[in-house]
Amino acid sequence: MTATERIVAGESIAARSARRHEVSASPFGPSDEIGMLNLMTAESRGAALASADPSVIYDLSVDYHVGMPSWAGLGDPTYQIWMSHTPPGSVNENVLGVGEQQNQLVTYSGDCISMYTHTGTHLDALNHFGLGGSVWNGRTAAQDLGSRHWLKNGADRHPPVIARGVLLDVAGAAGVDLLPDSHRITAEELAGVIEAQGTQIRVGDVVLIRTGRMRVWHDGPRYLYNEAGLDREAAALLAEAGAMIIGADNVALEVMPSVDPENWHPVHTYLLGECGIPIMENAYLEDLAAARLHEFVFVGAGLRLRGATAAPMRPLAFPVAPGSPLSG
Repeated sequence: MTATERIVAGESIAARSARRHEVSASPFGPSDEIGMLNLMTAESRGAALASADPSVIYDLSVDYHVGMPSWAGLGDPTYQIWMSHTPPGSVNENVLGVGEQQNQLVTYSGDCISMYTHTGTHLDALNHFGLGGSVWNGRTAAQDLGSRHWLKNGADRHPPVIARGVLLDVAGAAGVDLLPDSHRITAEELAGVIEAQGTQIRVGDVVLIRTGRMRVWHDGPRYLYNEAGLDREAAALLAEAGAMIIGADNVALEVMPSVDPENWHPVHTYLLGECGIPIMENAYLEDLAAARLHEFVFVGAGLRLRGATAAPMRPLAFPVAPGSPLSG
């Protein structure tokens, strides 16, 4: 059986053989660092690109600015930007030593940023969360953590993603703009949304959950805390169906606070550690929902931050062209 045949048959979907609270060995071998992103093949990328209608584009990212919502509850830094060079500064300081005439001619600006890597729209890497001292595919800090960053499973390993995308509009299905605080999205509720939309979850899909949380994006405390999100069983429904990436329009994907008395972040440890599925957070899904675009072509790539536990991403969505490989 070829690798493609194994994927189609579901033999490469780690969630189907995952054991609770145990980090999984990758079905793609001991050197694997990207988990279910391996479900993306040359053929699947080609089919997705051939299906995209480039006349319409949806930007699924948020903008970065001082004061934006950013998870800092554990002491991580918020987004900051400052200028390192300004046009009048160049004239007044003559840093390059080229003189006032050139500094007046050349209008030069430069800036710097600082932030937690999990700020804004981003994709979590498989070293972000694990279980029992290990992360995906049995990597451990004792052997795989350097002085500055993880040596394995980092965000730099993620390939650019071109795939079929699915929007599950949970808020829309409930007839509300925004799900209530700490609303627990169960497997039963999620299955109902899938059925109501007439949507299929296919192997290798990027599945995005809309809670409506972006309606309060600029209300920092309201956005960041007590969010509606998936419970473990709802995440398992998608993982076992073959989702390659699972994301949402909230800060943590999962319901907060945790509903698991044993685990303060059960969906993260399950998807990243047990299933090898990267998690996308803070995705802007309002325009997709307004267009009722439940199936689309997803294109996105994160920054190649070596060893990082996440990387900012600017994902795009394109409608599926009628009669294309992904339509129907």
